[in-house]
Amino acid sequence: MDFDLELQFQEVKKQLEATFGDGLDVPTILFLIGVNELGKGHHEFSKREKTELMHVAICTILEPHGYYAFEGNDEEDWPHYKSVRPLPTLNDREQQHLLKEAIIDYFRENGYLETSE
Repeated sequence: MDFDLELQFQEVKKQLEATFGDGLDVPTILFLIGVNELGKGHHEFSKREKTELMHVAICTILEPHGYYAFEGNDEEDWPHYKSVRPLPTLNDREQQHLLKEAIIDYFRENGYLETSE
């Protein structure tokens, strides 16, 4: 994994842990992004809703990379995306790299935190 990317991800993680507590990992950060994108704040989510929040997060962070496009919100105000192009076949390391890069970009582009370059 790219050393600079990992340092940047650790900085994002550190800043998030100051608010949400220690032990955040990629799936937890994706969940937080999904909750943020839903825009209803934290409340009790069903198992199905948690899975959908993770999907919303993945679509959201991969949209700038050209994999998904936002279609709109449904009647319950959940965001929906369509696949624009298929994700490449990635091994675990490559998948983690893409997700971490996209997470860093998401927090930077939305002005939620600053990371060193």
